[in-house]
Amino acid sequence: MTVRRLGAIAAAVMATTTLVTACGGDDNAGGGNGGGDKVQLALVAYSTPQAAFEDVIKAFQKTPEGKNITFTQSYGASGDQSRAVANGLKADIVEFSLETDITRLVKAGIVAPDWNSGPSKGILTKSVVVIGTRKGNPKGIKTWDDLVKPGVEVITPNPFTSGGARWNLLAGYGAKSNKGADQAAGLAYLDALLKNVPVQDDSGRKSLQTFTGGKGDAIITYENEAIFAQQNNQEIDYTVPDSTLQIENPVAVTKNSAHPKEAAAFLTYLYSNEAQTIFAKNGYRPVVDGVTGFDWPTPPQLFTIQDLGGWDKLTADFFDSTTGKVAEIERKLGVATEK
Repeated sequence: MTVRRLGAIAAAVMATTTLVTACGGDDNAGGGNGGGDKVQLALVAYSTPQAAFEDVIKAFQKTPEGKNITFTQSYGASGDQSRAVANGLKADIVEFSLETDITRLVKAGIVAPDWNSGPSKGILTKSVVVIGTRKGNPKGIKTWDDLVKPGVEVITPNPFTSGGARWNLLAGYGAKSNKGADQAAGLAYLDALLKNVPVQDDSGRKSLQTFTGGKGDAIITYENEAIFAQQNNQEIDYTVPDSTLQIENPVAVTKNSAHPKEAAAFLTYLYSNEAQTIFAKNGYRPVVDGVTGFDWPTPPQLFTIQDLGGWDKLTADFFDSTTGKVAEIERKLGVATEK
């Protein structure tokens, strides 16, 4: 396993749901976007990539294509954000934690069915699931087994609002079930794990805030969230388990965008070397070649959602709010599973 030291989250850890506006440059500037008329795009995303997107947007606005484009930005729990767009929240570009949060919008006629037909299959960034601990790791927590020991408090969000929570739980499930081959063992592990979770916030970022605020002995989180903490001087440690799950975060433009040309230009820019380098600086693993200067550890037993059966099957079997196996575990603990 790979153990890394984190530096902080400081006041940069923001509330679960935020709405901000990024402004463009000089209103009189020419070039880009057909030559001078301002266009505003609405970006709706899950909670964790806010800092990265703010940097990416600033860089995009310095290009000819982005010179006259401004943005509204909305961030929150992935499932909540997806449902909000399905219910009418304006969005030109969406990025969520889970593929299923995009496919919800496909079914609603808001995102095109071929959204994932490009070289990256619609995936904008990658990460892995890690285990974060207090500085010095006083309880010696390094493995999935350590998280279910008596007296260990683990922080992870509610999987019925947070996409990150689903990645977290499926990482532990996959590691302890031999990538789903022994479902009973995997579910027994989740039952023991969730008994050690004292609070389930509604997003990954809010769980990180809970942990850095002093609650819990360990946190299951994205590698990029751990790096975010490091960059903001919160002294915690984290471990990349030998067996863990590769996280893939999808992005798409909407069919009902009032500015499809500009939305498409921004989507194209997101896959540029420049934008992917910005994401990498913010802790995300790039999805394009040519991004250099970063050292990403490769867990020896890294697995994917497809190794576990794919999101459609996992969502139905585990995360259906009434019949899912995780929902059953959560109800026994008195945790809400309604969306």
